[in-house]
Amino acid sequence: MKYLKNTGKNAKEAQKSLSSVNHKKINLVLKDFNKLLLKEKKKILSANKRDIKKSKNKKLLDRLILDDKKIDEIRKSIKQIEKFKNPLNRILEQWKRPNGLRIKKVTTPIGVIGVIYESRPNVTVDVAALCLKSGNCSILRGGSDAFETNKVLANLFRKSLQKNKLNKNCVQFIEKKDKKIVNYLLSSMTNFIDVIIPRGGKNLVKKVQKFSKVQVIGHLEGLCHIYVDKDANLSAAKKIIINAKMRRTSICGALETLLIHSKCLKSHGVPIIKKLISSGCEVLVDKKINKIFKNKLELAKKIDWETEYLSPKVSVKSVSSVHDALDHISKYGTMHTDSIISRNFKTAKVFLSRVNSAIAMHNVSTQFADGGEFGFGGEVGISTNKLPPRGPVGVDQLTSYKYIVVGKNSVRS
Repeated sequence: MKYLKNTGKNAKEAQKSLSSVNHKKINLVLKDFNKLLLKEKKKILSANKRDIKKSKNKKLLDRLILDDKKIDEIRKSIKQIEKFKNPLNRILEQWKRPNGLRIKKVTTPIGVIGVIYESRPNVTVDVAALCLKSGNCSILRGGSDAFETNKVLANLFRKSLQKNKLNKNCVQFIEKKDKKIVNYLLSSMTNFIDVIIPRGGKNLVKKVQKFSKVQVIGHLEGLCHIYVDKDANLSAAKKIIINAKMRRTSICGALETLLIHSKCLKSHGVPIIKKLISSGCEVLVDKKINKIFKNKLELAKKIDWETEYLSPKVSVKSVSSVHDALDHISKYGTMHTDSIISRNFKTAKVFLSRVNSAIAMHNVSTQFADGGEFGFGGEVGISTNKLPPRGPVGVDQLTSYKYIVVGKNSVRS
C-alpha cells in the first residue's frame, strides 16, 4: 500500500531528524501540547461525542468516553512525562579491559514504534508523548470506535511539533479505516517499523502476535491472581480484593482468580466471598468451598481457571499452601500480575521470588498494574515478554542500548 509505505518513509526521516534535537525542545512540544488539550477541549469532546454516537460496541464505552476529568488526567500525565530526565545517551555501564579497550553501554532510541489499539483515546496521547520523550517516532492505528477523537488528538500533537520546528511526522495517525491496513502493517512494514505494540482485546493481540513480522511488545491476557495466605489480615484482604476485582472490571489488571489457603476458608474465605457477592460480583467456586456454602454457589470448571472475564465475575479456589498457589498460577496464569496477601514476610518472599509474573505484588491490589501508578506518567502497554521490557512500558523501557568501544589504534592478536 502506497499510503502506508509513505507513512513509514516519513517516520524514518522524522526519526533521523530527532537524533540531533535538543531535549529541551521535546519538552516544549509536550508543554505546548498540554496547553492545546485545554484550549481545544470543546473540540476534543465534540469529536468524542460523535464517536460515542457511532459506536457499535457498547461494552467498550467505558474506555471510549472522555470528559473534563479524563482530559485533566491526561494533562497531568503529559506534565509528568515532560518532567522526566532525558533517557537517551545515558551510560548504563562502563569498564576498561586489560587490553586497554574502554567500553560503554549507552541508551539509544528504539526507532519507529507502531501501535495498534482499540477504543482508548488516551493511548494516542500516552504513546505520542512517551515515544517522543524517548527519541522515538510513532505510527498510530487506532480503532474505528474512537476514530474522530484520535484524529483530533494526533493533529493537536502534530501542531505542537510544527510550532517548535520539529518534523510533524514524529507522530502519524493512520486516517484510513480499511481493515487490510493492520495486515499490511504487520506483514510488509519491516523496513520502516522497529517494534509493534498491540493494545486491545484478546483477538487483536493474538492476531498481532501470530502474524507480525516485526518484534512485538505486549500481553495476550491479564489473567491476574490474588493468593490469600492463612496469615493474611482479613480486613486488609477484603479491602484489597474488592478493589482488585470491582474498581474497574474491564482492565487487564483486574483480579480474575482468587486463591485462598484451605486453613482459612471459614475465617477468611466465607466473609470475602460474601463481600464479593454483595458487591455485585458473580462468584464461581471449587467443590471444597461450595460445601461450606451448602452447595448453593456455582461450581467453577477448568475453563474458568483459564478465563479472563473482564466483567464482575471471579473464580475462587482453595489451595493447601503458597506452593500450591504458585503451581496453579504457573499452570493457568499469563505472566501479567499476581499478588499475595499475607502478614508472613517469609511466605511473601517465597511467592514474590517464585511467581513467574511481569509484576509480583505483596498486600497490593492488582489494579495498580499501570504505568501511571508506577510513576511512568503513562504507558504504551504492559509487556509479559520474558525478554525486556517487562511490565508497564514507559519512557525508560522505550530505549535500547549500544556499546561504544574506544581503543588506541587497537588490533586483535
